Amino acid sequence: MERPLDTDEGHTADAVEHRTPDAVERLTPDAVRAHAPGGLAELLVDAVDGGASVGFLAPLEAAEAAAWWSGVAEEAAAGVRDVWVAHAPDGRLTGVVTLVRSGTANGRHRGEIARLLVHSSARGRGLGRRLLAAAEAHAAATGLRLLVLDTQTDSPAERLYRGAGWTEAGTIPDFAADPAGTLRPTTLYYKRLG
Repeated sequence: MERPLDTDEGHTADAVEHRTPDAVERLTPDAVRAHAPGGLAELLVDAVDGGASVGFLAPLEAAEAAAWWSGVAEEAAAGVRDVWVAHAPDGRLTGVVTLVRSGTANGRHRGEIARLLVHSSARGRGLGRRLLAAAEAHAAATGLRLLVLDTQTDSPAERLYRGAGWTEAGTIPDFAADPAGTLRPTTLYYKRLG
């Protein structure tokens, strides 16, 4: 939990160092391409190394992670996926989230939140919530009325989603392997917008 800033300059021993919050911005397809081999790949490798079940098995090589993000850039260029990142004042990427639009005629009202990742060195600062809020706001502003996502059951992410007003729809046993290859249950969530 963040402590409030101490505004009394006479008590420097108790003062909390002022940190500029990490900026959250939506990336263009070209920016996704530019960050794919560096910061985006690093975020994905860090998540998999940390045990996050995000579609990859460990160890995840940086080249494989970069190739995946290059594919995301193509989806962004096609208007299928939007990408937001958080970055520290020094420019280092500290988090990412994507919003995938349904490609079916009867699903144009919905999207999926996918790959919400916060670097292990940047956790506990509210970045996950800020990234999620940016994607949700954009989804609502562009006419989406329903969002869905899935996450490994009993993962720390569940607390974030519940706290952000997402509703649990159910759990599927043995849905996906974690990075070590062990089958784990996945919980599905949804959120109505507007």
